[in-house]
Amino acid sequence: MKKVGLGLIGLGYVGKIHFQHSRKLDNASLVAVSDLSKKALKAARNAGVKKTFTNYEQLLKDSDIDAVIIALPTHLHLECARKAAEAKKDIFLEKPVARNVTEAQEIVSCAQRNSVKLMIGYPLRFNRKFSEIKEKIKSGTLGDVKIAHATYISAGPFFQRTESYSPIPVPEWWFKKEYTGGGALIDIGSHMINLLRWYFGEVKDIRSLLGYRFNMDLEDSAICLAKFESGTAAVISVGWFSQKLFLEINLHGSVNNITVGRSRENRLLTAVQMLTTGTSKFFQSHFAGLQYFVDCLIHDLPPSPSGEDGVRDLEAISMAYENQIHLD
Repeated sequence: MKKVGLGLIGLGYVGKIHFQHSRKLDNASLVAVSDLSKKALKAARNAGVKKTFTNYEQLLKDSDIDAVIIALPTHLHLECARKAAEAKKDIFLEKPVARNVTEAQEIVSCAQRNSVKLMIGYPLRFNRKFSEIKEKIKSGTLGDVKIAHATYISAGPFFQRTESYSPIPVPEWWFKKEYTGGGALIDIGSHMINLLRWYFGEVKDIRSLLGYRFNMDLEDSAICLAKFESGTAAVISVGWFSQKLFLEINLHGSVNNITVGRSRENRLLTAVQMLTTGTSKFFQSHFAGLQYFVDCLIHDLPPSPSGEDGVRDLEAISMAYENQIHLD
């Protein structure tokens, strides 16, 4: 069976994770990478990738590439995804799909016009603990879930990028709304909203209370109250203010309750696992999502989360931004 030829566009933090994983897939091969950083491209060549480009449009011309992984800053998603679709490359696109609903819809339309598959990178969908929740809801094990709490607290762009405690510069695009579309709510809130939509259907209504601890134009925390079409009410809490990761889902049903969480491993252990096996326990769901995407390409199946899922997530987030609660 012919392996799927992959091209990776973007070698930043998430791009490096995809770089490691794409080289470990049994049914795919990493053909080429693209990034503006000459240092990153040199590292890729040293790792065995023969084709490297500073201009991703050159990568898209390579006939050996069947699909691309786009791991660029959000403001670059639309242009890159459009050009990839026009080049007839299937697309694995990092979340959020775009800065706003209009851009997201354009990406989806472009993929449809060019008959290419489009998947949005939501790794929590491929975490065993969180996927088991979906099965419990479907089987009725929890009964009628009336209340849900979804919490994702992290350091956001301020996370410690090395084992050194010296300050590490944060890319400027992180702090400009015109580049990101928003702050913590669109960044990590999209993970929680995508999961809850998977569990309970579409968002009927959502309100938000935004926090600005760091006095930025972007919110660094958000608390949302949402109502889903299933009737479930959810409190969604996200923030960029803690170096200690806290990620947890609590569901309260008429028959039973369930709590599922995820924590980050020791950074040194994570690094060792990535170097020795190409993945780590913490990033296993990233690997599983990419493997699933490749399997969908091989078997000609529509991948999920789809581009349409990404649009629905942004519609809910846009509604939350519009329906702000002020407690001054």
